[in-house]
This record gives sequence, C-alpha cells and structure tokens, in this order.
Amino acid sequence: MIYLDTYDAPVGALSLASDGPHLCGLWLDGQKYYEEKLEQRVGAAGDEAAALVRLAGPEARAVAPGLQAAVAWLDRYFDGADPGPLPPLALHGTPFQEEVWVRLCAIPYGRLTTYGALADEIALARGGGKVSARAVGVAVGRNPVSIVVPCHRVVGAGGSLTGYAGGIERKKRLLSLEGVDVAALKVPKKGTAL
Repeated sequence: MIYLDTYDAPVGALSLASDGPHLCGLWLDGQKYYEEKLEQRVGAAGDEAAALVRLAGPEARAVAPGLQAAVAWLDRYFDGADPGPLPPLALHGTPFQEEVWVRLCAIPYGRLTTYGALADEIALARGGGKVSARAVGVAVGRNPVSIVVPCHRVVGAGGSLTGYAGGIERKKRLLSLEGVDVAALKVPKKGTAL
C-alpha cells in the first residue's frame, strides 16, 4: 500500500508518498513529471497501484513511519538547519537513474556539484569510459524524492542554474536556505548545455 500526504513548505505545497516504512516520493506542487506514471514512480505495481491511500497529517504519519520521518526531516530542513541523516528511502527507477540518485544523496548540505562532475564520478566508479552529462541531467530530473534527494544542489557548467523540475526560482530558494550564494550563479539562456 502506498500512503500519500501533503506538507506545507516555504517553497509551496509538497506531496509525499510512502510505502509505510520508507519515503518513496516527494514532489513540489506543479513539479514537472509529478503526475506521470505516479504508481511506477513510487514502486506500486499491479493490484498495489489501485491501493494508493490519501491520508492527511497525524493519521497518515501514524500508519506510515516513512512519512513521519520525512516530515521531521523537512521540519529541520525548512528551519534552516542541516537536517542530518536522510529518512529511510525507497527509490524506484532504472539502474542508471538509481546510480545517479545515490550520488545525489552524497552531495553535502550547502554544497554544489555539476552534471559533468557527477558524470565523471560515475565513469570513474565504472572503471572508465564516458558518461554523458546530459544523461545524468535526465536522471536528475526524474528524481522521485525532491529536496530530500538533493537534485537542487546540481548546477550546469560554469554555475548555471539549469535543470530543476520544480523551477529555477524554487531551486534558488532552496540553495539560499542552505547558505549558497545564489548571486554568484546564473540563469542560463535557452539551449545552454549542461
């Protein structure tokens, strides 16, 4: 069974999904890809796909500890503090997407990396070869657990604020909350490479 809840955040309403013990989805209101294949993105299949349950507040969190842990983490995060260890996660994607998402989880609070740097890390871990920064960007954009899995900490080459499914303004707000000097970053022109 998948439990759905909402969270009122300074960057807008968040939708959360949990399989009970784990957080398996977190999307910003109006975020690109939110509605697309929701059941697949939270790991529900077959009969389980029909078992999406929308609960609210304490009732949802009482039966889904993954929601309770996520809300506590988000409370600390939006209070402007490093929220500490991630809540228990269940991430469902292609093997490459999951490889990228694990790398996202390793980006420290208040730090940035680039799509190219992530591509280079993956290539090195695989023993060489080439991994496309653009392919990494696509996987980052399909992150099912926004904010907690910090895709907002990834910028384009040269510090461009590109590629955030929740929108550039939200990305800037999240980075500012973490103490990043967003004035040093730039909004790319259309067609700018990652």
